[in-house]
Amino acid sequence: NRAWMPLGPYLRAGGDLIPLPVGDIGCRPHVLPDLGAFDGLAVVPQPTRWTPATGVCQLPVTQPDPACDDAALCAVAGLAARRGLRWFDEGQVVTVRTADMEPDAYTLDITPENITLTAGDYGGHFYAGITLLHLLQSGDVPCGRIEDAPRFGWRGQHLDTARHFYQPQTILDLLDLLALLKLNRIHWHFADDEAFRLEIDSLPALWQKTAMCGEGHLLPALFAGAIQTGGTYSKADARAIIAHAKALNIEVLPEVEVPAHAIAITHVYPDTRDPADNGAEVSVQGYRGNAVNPAMPRTWEVLEAMVDEVGALFPFGHLHLGCDELPEGTWMGSPAARALMDAEGLATTEDLQGWMMDRLAARVVANGQRPCAWEEAAKGENGGIGNGAILFSWTGQGPGVDAAKRGYDVVMTPAQHAYLDMAHTGDTDDWGASWAAFVDLADTVAWDVVPDADIADRVIGVQGTFWSEFTTQDAQMWPMVLPRIEGVAVKAWQHEDLRGDDFIRLVGSVRWLLDAFGVAVADQ
Repeated sequence: NRAWMPLGPYLRAGGDLIPLPVGDIGCRPHVLPDLGAFDGLAVVPQPTRWTPATGVCQLPVTQPDPACDDAALCAVAGLAARRGLRWFDEGQVVTVRTADMEPDAYTLDITPENITLTAGDYGGHFYAGITLLHLLQSGDVPCGRIEDAPRFGWRGQHLDTARHFYQPQTILDLLDLLALLKLNRIHWHFADDEAFRLEIDSLPALWQKTAMCGEGHLLPALFAGAIQTGGTYSKADARAIIAHAKALNIEVLPEVEVPAHAIAITHVYPDTRDPADNGAEVSVQGYRGNAVNPAMPRTWEVLEAMVDEVGALFPFGHLHLGCDELPEGTWMGSPAARALMDAEGLATTEDLQGWMMDRLAARVVANGQRPCAWEEAAKGENGGIGNGAILFSWTGQGPGVDAAKRGYDVVMTPAQHAYLDMAHTGDTDDWGASWAAFVDLADTVAWDVVPDADIADRVIGVQGTFWSEFTTQDAQMWPMVLPRIEGVAVKAWQHEDLRGDDFIRLVGSVRWLLDAFGVAVADQ
């Protein structure tokens, strides 16, 4: 499709670099079919239980006041102000009560004169406010009782800022969107083959030499759409993102990517590879030698410094270690790796990967954090990463089911339903990747999060994913993410399925959400 055309062509003419015209890039406006009105509350995701009563509560609409008495409702008011949404003087109308309830749960008792909000924690108060915010965008708030609680504790969205550097404000805006949909995790992927974008003190050369890519830089501008581009996030940027997320009841999961997807590391620190390695393995993206070697002492110096400092910066207490797409046969041409395998009784690349991830995860645990990784980290005769790690099942749900049966906690993020960088259709006029599937709006909810009842206690959540190989400007992200992220939210929060036409009707009932983030919708 159009996304596969050159995104930033230019000519070298002597010492001059001449940019060439670029065609129409980015996702075209969506078409939302008119399937009629949704039979329910105009709230995404839907609450667990709604008992309607007679009448409406005519809330006194006013300018949002971020200085209200309740901290959680204050955060909702601030969110409404930033996004230009209708809000009300909650101090005049809402009675707040505290009760012993599960995390993020709440009830709303709505009468013509008053709303009683009951919750047991900050998250419950916040999400009750978010539900009222949704209702208020559609007019008067209907009377009745809402009882609501999430199905899963992990309700996430991933963002790849390694292939494309998003401005910090864009990440703050994305956090606002997540909060409006009751998502509570952002998986921040700032390290990959193309860059390491966090300014850590222990490895300054890593981010200084990979911040910019393109002409005159260490790494080429493979996904840049420009002659040179890039950027890094300071620790101050990270702290601002963490603080903004926390106010919105969102935790930030950082990811450092090893052992593969590490061209940035191996170019800056060549001694993380065995100079005698004669292997010819190539990654699926076409990179040769993009994995650090666990037999090299320098590898452990770099990785341990990295996980120590990154882990300490993020208060969530979880650190994602990557571990996806290791090229077949990696390390088999390395005498040093072969010697290590003989000493440890390892037979295959997967065995050595498992040994390496187990050792690195143990370091994370010793630092007081919980390790996370992609599904491949379960591989290896030693049992894989271990150490209580959470695994993310991305190629489909099968690897997640297998990992859960082996005792791992699993977050389901199957590419066929939750990868929001996939093209919506097979039309050449569409935009996006297609290696996993074409993912239209209905596909985002057309799956069972727990496909095997035997693993129900091991599936801890749902996460959407957005890779940035086809993103050259921040604004191109929004029409790819919206409205499909609403499907991710539905699967993460709702206990009852909402599929097909009913889900599309619900999305149509909250079109204000698209407007709040500048996503255009075309006429049918």
